[in-house]
Amino acid sequence: MKCLRSVLRVAWPAQLRPFITQIPARFKYTQHQGVKGIRNRKSFYEAQMQAGLQEQSDPTAVSSGDMRFLDDRAYDEVAGGAMRISRDVATAQHVFILQPYVKWSAKRTTPDNVTPDDQLAEATALIHSLPNWQVARSLKVPLESLERKTLFGSGKLTELKQLMTDLRQERQVTCLFVSKGTLSFAQKQFLETEFQLPVLDRYSVVIQILRLHATSAEARLQVAMAELPYIWALAKDASVTQTRRQGYSLSDLQKEILRTRERKLRAELDGVRRQRQLLRQKRKQQNYPVAAVVGYTNAGKTSLIKALTVQDKLQPRNQLFATLDVTAHAGNLPCNQQLIYMDTVGFMSDLPTGLFECFVATLEDAMLADIIIHVQDLSHPCHSAQRAHVESTLRSLAFSIAGGDPSAGQLPPIINVYNKCDLLTPKAQLAAVAQLQNTAVGHLISARAQTGLEPLLKDVEKQILAATGRRKLQVRVPSGGPEMAWLYKNAAVVDTRADEQNAEKILMRVVISQRTLEQFKREFC
Repeated sequence: MKCLRSVLRVAWPAQLRPFITQIPARFKYTQHQGVKGIRNRKSFYEAQMQAGLQEQSDPTAVSSGDMRFLDDRAYDEVAGGAMRISRDVATAQHVFILQPYVKWSAKRTTPDNVTPDDQLAEATALIHSLPNWQVARSLKVPLESLERKTLFGSGKLTELKQLMTDLRQERQVTCLFVSKGTLSFAQKQFLETEFQLPVLDRYSVVIQILRLHATSAEARLQVAMAELPYIWALAKDASVTQTRRQGYSLSDLQKEILRTRERKLRAELDGVRRQRQLLRQKRKQQNYPVAAVVGYTNAGKTSLIKALTVQDKLQPRNQLFATLDVTAHAGNLPCNQQLIYMDTVGFMSDLPTGLFECFVATLEDAMLADIIIHVQDLSHPCHSAQRAHVESTLRSLAFSIAGGDPSAGQLPPIINVYNKCDLLTPKAQLAAVAQLQNTAVGHLISARAQTGLEPLLKDVEKQILAATGRRKLQVRVPSGGPEMAWLYKNAAVVDTRADEQNAEKILMRVVISQRTLEQFKREFC
């Protein structure tokens, strides 16, 4: 195979070369002067495609569980060229954070109670979630609009370039993070040319975090699927007219690489959905109620499940997107009814909904649960905005899972849980308690300090009994008889006591569904 001899003529500093994935020559590159782009006839992609066709005659057939295509060099080159980042997140980076915000409220898309300082703090937390990544400098930049190609005005751009040049000379910055959901192709290309640094947006940084925390096969599949919409968006944004002036576009072969990968990922994820559907059916047959625990990222979902289930093996982490897999954990309600808690991936604002739609294969467990426990970080200054974002995302996901049918996309009952109250000042705690007493819309708890859990469990029990059609009954049965053994096996026994009127009988308080009660009557009555 011939070596690749042509790459984009971008003069990156030497210390950035391990970080940046060079864009191969198969990206059609056109200079500003209108010179025709250079394109290799015999490329690494073509050799890979030919090898793939020889190994697999049917391109639509995907063997279940075979995920070797996730480690595909051809795709890595396409993804690295589009996203400007390598797959190695362990490389140390010094990041300059720019937090743009719209000055005029009429054009602002963020909630009014979310300040630029709050946005900058979240952007900083994103960078700190990656090992060996440090914040070299952070800056808030007021703008008139987020849609301009240059993003910044000429005066601000000159000021930023000078600041960036000084930091780069001191080797204090290696990349630029513009804390905006997604940058357009034109914006990213312009900023990289002006600052001579790789430019990341929120989507690409979150992808890096997801790659780091994706350890299971399901998580790796869903993260790989989440990358594709971002790459396609950049390719579509680089239209023919724009390409002649400022950038590249994907070749037909590269588009086929993306389509083939997307087809394989969808096939694997369909298998995951079928497997999870079988697990849900099995839980339904065994009559297990399910409570899905959802919330903003790092709100304390895993910590709450650990407190409610008393499972020492759960190790919550103070990191964004620490949980990517939907996992099931068994616990008991005060009535001794067993309950399955489903831990889910956290949400985050200013990200396309399509990023989380890639996790539908596992988020279906939350949408199809009997109740939803919405955990919120009460100590966060933007907890009300976070709550609204999670609720809107849940409605969007329910609508998507229901196939666009509004009548079928109804959410289960939601219990609001306000976590981390121990981090509030005493005055703020009193104000929060007073507000909850007036509205009666949630529970004030601390999962770490394990306070406020008993009222929450009682509310969960009440909602579960109502949602699953269970009820509490007192049954008089022979002491030590088969009826007792049957109820212990098929119902939740709250307590037992001797019958004062008949020493041979015993009174059992049980939680039982109507269907199970009918089975008991047919068996013993």
